[in-house]
Amino acid sequence: MNIKAVFIGYKNMWFKALGLMLVALGIIGIVLPVMPTTIFFILALTCFTRSSPALEHWLLNHPRYGVTLKQWQAHKVVPVKAKCYAAIGMLIGFIFLLYSSAPIWVAYMVAMIEIAVMVYLIKRPSTPPHC
Repeated sequence: MNIKAVFIGYKNMWFKALGLMLVALGIIGIVLPVMPTTIFFILALTCFTRSSPALEHWLLNHPRYGVTLKQWQAHKVVPVKAKCYAAIGMLIGFIFLLYSSAPIWVAYMVAMIEIAVMVYLIKRPSTPPHC
């Protein structure tokens, strides 16, 4: 038995399981306004690209998210609408965090992470390059 083949098999299994979990979180994000959707599907696509061509194909051809995922995969494009939804979702989540009993250092840490994420998203192009 080839150890490398066994390792690759387990790696593929874990990537596929992680991808399915990320799809589930994305589906939850469709229902809950404070949870993002697209980022979970982007991460799931990354997992499926490494583990399951069939699931990768399914995501890339999804009627609602396929175009966005194809643009991300090809050009790292984040549409303006997705940027706005991400900002609104993070703001709502942060407001809930401020009204919770979380320690202040947690609020600062979350704020720094959310700012970093928004800077990253703003730096991404909003439309694919025109050839």
